[in-house]
Amino acid sequence: MDSLLKRTERELILTRELKAPREKVFAAWTDPARAAQWWCPTDCTLLSCEMDVRPGGKWHRRMRVPDGSVIAKYGVYREVEPPARLVFTYATDYGNGTVDPETVVSLTFAEVPGGTRLTLWHSEFQDVAVRDSHIGGWTTALESLKAFCGEGQ
Repeated sequence: MDSLLKRTERELILTRELKAPREKVFAAWTDPARAAQWWCPTDCTLLSCEMDVRPGGKWHRRMRVPDGSVIAKYGVYREVEPPARLVFTYATDYGNGTVDPETVVSLTFAEVPGGTRLTLWHSEFQDVAVRDSHIGGWTTALESLKAFCGEGQ
């Protein structure tokens, strides 16, 4: 079952049921070659994906957005517990001097019959508008993750 839950104005929670073992789903989030195949909103083009997946390690993605500009998403890993949990900071640099305040993404990977339940908890948003601006990107990226993990095969 896929769902979108909004608990407060400062957090966004999404869940996805994936028909893949949690080790495969966790690897999709932690192997840059795998992440580069799905971790981008469908209306954007991923230009680079770098990851140093360890507590204190950094991640960085660059993407071309629909208006043709290039933005960067980046952060630092806080927790890495294969294959159960991943926590990292998350910020966006729009390339025009505007940088979103840092937020935090926590992921859990739970075994369920037939696969994995992924829960994404994106927190510490400034307000509802900023939170809601992330719904479309996360929703389409998670649909790409489902396809990458073999959904429908």
